[in-house]
Amino acid sequence: MQLSHTGYYADYYLYGGAVAGLTISTLATTPIPDWGGWALAYGAGIFSWTFAEYQLHRWILHHVPYVKEMHEAHHHDQKALIGTPGWLSFVLFTLLVFLPAYLIAGFSIGGAFAAGFTFGYLIYITVHHGVHHWRIRPGGYLYRLKHRHALHHHFDDMGNYGVITSFWDRVFRTNIKVRDRREAEAGN
Repeated sequence: MQLSHTGYYADYYLYGGAVAGLTISTLATTPIPDWGGWALAYGAGIFSWTFAEYQLHRWILHHVPYVKEMHEAHHHDQKALIGTPGWLSFVLFTLLVFLPAYLIAGFSIGGAFAAGFTFGYLIYITVHHGVHHWRIRPGGYLYRLKHRHALHHHFDDMGNYGVITSFWDRVFRTNIKVRDRREAEAGN
């Protein structure tokens, strides 16, 4: 859905605050000998986000009615401030990520997982915004992500569903890679 500037940019504050609050509060309640487990849970949360991002993008944004139409609007107007309202995604994160993690692993470890997952989302919204709105110089990692994402927009439903990593696209064989002319000529 089309968001106002305030609604669009509010996610950075909302999720930045959520990540900081969960990170600080869970780490503060974790005994020092358990910080290794905490760090693993945080890392598992980030890794889990990359899987969720891929699955959501591939199956929800490209196939579920209404959501698909909103995503198509983004494909047609890539600079438009289109997204999920922050309050809705925050409720979903709370109910589908934090609450189950808390019930399974307790506040310290479950909260660390949720903080990592939410941090992954924060990275995602930053990178996705950046590849569409920032002037990015060739050669760096963000440039490669921009190129990958541009291929997704060009070939639409064929692949490159991961925005912050190509890992799951390679695992599920949905990675679009167009060989450049020099690479093609060297191979022939």
